[in-house]
Amino acid sequence: MSCEHLICAQCSNPVVEGRCPTCRAARAELHDHGPSVPPAVVLAVLVGLLFAALVLQRVYG
Repeated sequence: MSCEHLICAQCSNPVVEGRCPTCRAARAELHDHGPSVPPAVVLAVLVGLLFAALVLQRVYG
């Protein structure tokens, strides 16, 4: 869904312009596509899994 064609009910302007607090909140909600987990945490988990796999390979391999 895009806010390009939405009109704000409070200020009657396009939501994409973000002229009032309602417009800005709606625009932020529609365009919030960022990851919720920081990339550093994902990298740390992957390194931990790699370490665990190497330890298990030494123990059982």
